[in-house]
Amino acid sequence: MVNIRDLDPSASPLDYYGAELRRVRQEAGLKQQALGSIIFCTGSLIGQIETAHKVPTRDFSERVDAALGTDGMFSRLVGLVLRSQLPVWFQAFAEMEARAAFISSFQAQVVYGLLQTPEYARAVLGVRTAKGLDAKVEARMDRQRLLQRENPPPMWVVMSEAVLHQEIGGREVMRKQLGHLLALEEREWVKVQILPFEAGAHAGLLGEFTLLRFDDDPDIVYTEDFVQGHMTANPQALREGSLRYDHLQAAALSVEESAARIARVMEERYGHHPEPVGRAMA
Repeated sequence: MVNIRDLDPSASPLDYYGAELRRVRQEAGLKQQALGSIIFCTGSLIGQIETAHKVPTRDFSERVDAALGTDGMFSRLVGLVLRSQLPVWFQAFAEMEARAAFISSFQAQVVYGLLQTPEYARAVLGVRTAKGLDAKVEARMDRQRLLQRENPPPMWVVMSEAVLHQEIGGREVMRKQLGHLLALEEREWVKVQILPFEAGAHAGLLGEFTLLRFDDDPDIVYTEDFVQGHMTANPQALREGSLRYDHLQAAALSVEESAARIARVMEERYGHHPEPVGRAMA
């Protein structure tokens, strides 16, 4: 195991987090095992995080703050750590996404990242390799914190019906994911529309894209290929993206019809019978 003294705290947010955890723990006069007992984890986990061998979670950070009386320091640091686990080319978009005043997205293959369940995200992110998968999933879930703000940005997502039928992670994972989409009806700032198969040729055939609108900065259109992402504030690109999105919204089912289509696919394809919206699940 690499000695923490050999790590450069300035090398990365993860290294800095580990160095600070070790420093504060030692100042409190606690061994790794003792701190682990206090926050209900193993001393080995404390050691792995202190040596930058494992990425801390937000829950871990909140428990450390409570145990060591660090006034939220590690809860603040973990946001930087988790963002650093995103692909380098995606980090700039994630920062802009977190600042957006309005988010519009068209998705043809998978559920938009901000609306994914942890299990669905794990299946998507682990399709090629399981290396670092826990950290990748935690980073994606941390992006969703913007939806928990007191005043979250309104979000409107149009998804191809193919997203509902593409079985990712297995039937149980899909049941939970589609149930999550239905539960979003309770959030007035999140709207989901399904572009049905019967729509035929549509304005999104060239691929997925996301529009970010800002109060004080230029709006952005974001696209991806299998290598990297592309952000631009070019007025012509924004005009084209906005026009395509308007056409997609017009061709999609209404929000209410979309919820009914999600529920139907959930029942017929994944063998689940959702309760009507507003009625508590047994």
